[in-house]
Amino acid sequence: MALLKVEHLSGAEEGKTTVRDVSFIQQPFEKIAIAGETGAGKTSLLKMIGGLMQPASGRIFLHDERVNGPDEQLIAGHKKIAYLSQHFELRNNYRVHELMEMANLLEVTAAQKIYSVCRIDHLLNRRTDELSGGEKQRIVLAKLLSTAPDLLLLDEPFSNLDMHHKQQMKLVLHDVGEEMKITSLLVSHDALDILSWADTVFFMRDGAIIQKGSPEELYNRPADAYCAALMGAYNLIDTSAIPSLHKKNRAGKKLFCRPEQVRLADAHSSEIKGRVKKILYWGSYYSIDILVNGQLIFLQVPTHQLAIGEQTGLEFVSPEPWYL
Repeated sequence: MALLKVEHLSGAEEGKTTVRDVSFIQQPFEKIAIAGETGAGKTSLLKMIGGLMQPASGRIFLHDERVNGPDEQLIAGHKKIAYLSQHFELRNNYRVHELMEMANLLEVTAAQKIYSVCRIDHLLNRRTDELSGGEKQRIVLAKLLSTAPDLLLLDEPFSNLDMHHKQQMKLVLHDVGEEMKITSLLVSHDALDILSWADTVFFMRDGAIIQKGSPEELYNRPADAYCAALMGAYNLIDTSAIPSLHKKNRAGKKLFCRPEQVRLADAHSSEIKGRVKKILYWGSYYSIDILVNGQLIFLQVPTHQLAIGEQTGLEFVSPEPWYL
């Protein structure tokens, strides 16, 4: 039986439609991530699922029981759905363990496991004004988990975090899913933040879900250029000027590939030749722009021996070409 059902959900804020006819099912323990540009409707969808925003139409069910909107009850929200807002707050003038005790509905051992998984057990005696932003966010997450929710909603959990705290939060969310078996729904404007976490990814644009599938599927087979860009850098190549590629392009579309699907080859024996226009060093890899018959092709390599202006060969390592 599905844990969450969303049926033909639509909604508006300040007179503007933000969610358009969204339907999907989430199974128990499934981790779904929703990605899209700012204003795509991700947060509005999450708030409606959590009972914090009134839908204009459609229905939401948790365990086959309808989730009411804030206009239908005295207190907005649902007791079995926890919502971690990107604008989280902690009460001032409290120690962390005092805040945890106020919210906790679990036995001591279960609560301690949450503190460990969220990496806050060393912060329990700190005052809330002695915490960094990343520490506060993990404390709010632990506080929500201590209420024993069936569904955890995460609204842009990686935004406004420095690299160190972002990596910590990613580890925490991974452990929450693996060790605590919490069903989670996460929204992000940067799909790269959720590639290794999600079981299923939805792409949103203008309030609607326009593509859904596994992270691998959406990374390698995006529906269009908008979906491709959500997953990071890519090439879209007009094959008409590259005979060896064009003969495989039966639909007359542009060849889509990620930078790592292009590889350097010998300049003399390769069918595809180009000239190096730019080389940038990014720590773990180099990005190289190569001009091939008037168009730039971008690739990433761990090491190279090229110089600006030098000719090089290219080859494509994607097993199944994808065209947009």
